[in-house]
Amino acid sequence: MLFQVEMTVRIPAEMPTEVADEIKAREKAYAQDLQRAGIWRHLWRHAGLYKNTSIFDCRDNAHLHEVLMGLPLYPYMKVEITPLCRHPSSIHEDDR
Repeated sequence: MLFQVEMTVRIPAEMPTEVADEIKAREKAYAQDLQRAGIWRHLWRHAGLYKNTSIFDCRDNAHLHEVLMGLPLYPYMKVEITPLCRHPSSIHEDDR
């Protein structure tokens, strides 16, 4: 199943820089592992914001939940999820 996920990150201003940098490094490694595995299909940054729009390919809702809860920055995120399905007018044979 494909999901569009918008993530807005709000790291607390009082968080020490070293702590924030360590969390961001773990987040980057986890995100890149998910991309290599084909789970995190697309990742776009919103210009000027600490926000992204991503496409995830998960088995089901529970799998997406598990993936998102594993994000080191998850406690500092506002997440909006939209399940996606193929449009009948699409000229593409797959969803890549």
